[in-house]
Amino acid sequence: MYNGKPSVPIIGGEQVTFPSFLVSNQQEADPFKKNDTRLRIFSGTANPALSQEIACYMGLELGKIKIKRFADGEIYVQLQESVRGCDVYLVQPTSPPANENLMELLVMIDACRRASAKNITAVIPYFGYARADRKTQGRESIAAKLVANLITEAGAGRVLACDLHSGQSMGYFDIPVDHVHGQVIGDSLIRLGLLLLDIIMQVMNLIGDVRGKVAVMVDDMIDTAGTISKGAALLHQEGAREVYACTTHAVFRTRKNVAIVSTNHAGLLENRLLEWSVSLCYKSTTLDSVLKVIHLHLFVGFLVVYLNLLFFFCSPPAIERLSSGLFQEVIITNTIPVAEKNYFPQLTVLSVANLLGETIWRVHDDCSVSILSCNWSLMK
Repeated sequence: MYNGKPSVPIIGGEQVTFPSFLVSNQQEADPFKKNDTRLRIFSGTANPALSQEIACYMGLELGKIKIKRFADGEIYVQLQESVRGCDVYLVQPTSPPANENLMELLVMIDACRRASAKNITAVIPYFGYARADRKTQGRESIAAKLVANLITEAGAGRVLACDLHSGQSMGYFDIPVDHVHGQVIGDSLIRLGLLLLDIIMQVMNLIGDVRGKVAVMVDDMIDTAGTISKGAALLHQEGAREVYACTTHAVFRTRKNVAIVSTNHAGLLENRLLEWSVSLCYKSTTLDSVLKVIHLHLFVGFLVVYLNLLFFFCSPPAIERLSSGLFQEVIITNTIPVAEKNYFPQLTVLSVANLLGETIWRVHDDCSVSILSCNWSLMK
């Protein structure tokens, strides 16, 4: 799918043709001029479709790379073109199988380093092991830090990640980390009349009424969708008019973060829609915890309860539960490929290609990346 030209073209104005012996001098004299041929994008095998969309958005071709596996499972990587002196971006989410895709990313980074690439950026739409960011019990490993060290030692000079499980994971890297958020999710909520803002708080006592409301449940990670489905069922039982699902990190394992979007605030008195997104962090994965979160924000006043899966791993129980009719719509992104057989009528898949492509352009052009967090029009 072609998503359009980059919103932020390479700075430099009109192209001017110089004699070959003057080209290098001209580039050195004008540091703002970049050569498109110095930007290379290579795709791993984890999500080649997303990589192709990113390249199309940027108006580039994916670099030629050979990746194969030997009989014993070893991974072989060979770049099929020169990257000497180039800015190389390697698109490879560490989605299931996480260990295999992670090792493939490390070998790709090493191949680029040994091929004399100038800068190597690991573009990781989904960062595996992100939940192992702290010790919750004695004698546990902090695997997120270990993986960060592996990526750094392999030769990456920068990491571009999408919606890390926790912000502290960025601190585990000894190299720059550009952390982008799924604004495509926000665009979908705008379509419903909602806007996401980041307000983080700890919730203890929760009350509320959902009768006649349209509820939005936003979860960051789920495994079988059992808990969230039970929560949606109870919302219907309590009189909720509609329930939407909008999940960020749908790893379908354990859920740590829940974000609730509420709109029925003082601004409604002036016919203005004030929206809030509250991210609530807690350790319990019980149904009571989910319901308490929901009830608290319904007390503030909900317009919708929405479950958004930015990272969507398809397990049969989850698909069955999400498609059971409890949810009006389930929105996910293509950070992790979804097999066609796992699609169901309520499922909407949004692409993060424009978001990642725009970020790559900005990093390459030494432009601000944080502006993307508040300017969603660039992604349209």
